[in-house]
Amino acid sequence: MTPYDDLMRLALDEAELAPAHGDIPVGAVVVDAAGLVIGVGHNDRERTGDPTAHAEVVALRAAAAASGSWRLTGCTLAVTLEPCTMCAGALVLSRVSRVVYGAVDPKAGAAGSLWDVLRDRRLNSRPEVVPEVLAEECGVLLRSFFEGRRGLR
Repeated sequence: MTPYDDLMRLALDEAELAPAHGDIPVGAVVVDAAGLVIGVGHNDRERTGDPTAHAEVVALRAAAAASGSWRLTGCTLAVTLEPCTMCAGALVLSRVSRVVYGAVDPKAGAAGSLWDVLRDRRLNSRPEVVPEVLAEECGVLLRSFFEGRRGLR
């Protein structure tokens, strides 16, 4: 058990909403320094036709709107799948202080798997990275989704 399990469970709840409109079940939650939820999001590319509507970006937009600032210093984002390069870049630019992720993404992960954008010393902001929180639960949700799409159920 980690201090971030409950936060990841909120992200998992959010992830379960994505398949209803044909998207991959990835969810994200942003909490402020006091631990209050200020932004949530799930993959929404299929419904919106927006290639940037990854869970992390949707949650960051909601958090920025709620806080009144694009600078999310002191905030933590939890996401069920390791962020891709686009999302990792958005996380760095938003100045979040911590990124907590569930399942590792060896094909596109940018938090240590394929790339390590979040900890790149050349960038002006480097959030703390907490990997593999409830990784098995996050992975099961993704595997079930893809097995169902491939007709393997």
